[in-house]
Amino acid sequence: MSERQRRVLGASVGGLTSTTVDIIVLTILVESGMHVALAAFLGAAAGAVVCFLLNKYIAFRDHRPIDVRQVLGFAGVAFGTATFMALSMHVACVHGHLPYLAAKVLCGLVVFVCWSYPVQRRFVFVPA
Repeated sequence: MSERQRRVLGASVGGLTSTTVDIIVLTILVESGMHVALAAFLGAAAGAVVCFLLNKYIAFRDHRPIDVRQVLGFAGVAFGTATFMALSMHVACVHGHLPYLAAKVLCGLVVFVCWSYPVQRRFVFVPA
């Protein structure tokens, strides 16, 4: 397995794990009556902490001490991810009439491929 394939696989596992946290939060909040867009944003934010740690240490094998630049960079990516998820979930659920969990899977795949992974690889977990 090439280093690139290992990174993509590691980031995918990290993403799936953090998405599990995200979906649990999303489900609890939506079933409690919160609007799907806000619930999607908060779920994504909760999963971001898990995602950062798994991506830093497993996917990108970055064992340098956590620094402010990296945390702020990841926070920017996580905020963008949460925003893209909220917007895409709104479109998928309100306009596309998809059930919110199906929309979560579809939107999560699109946001991961188009935003989260490429930006983390290029700007957050850059080799020293």
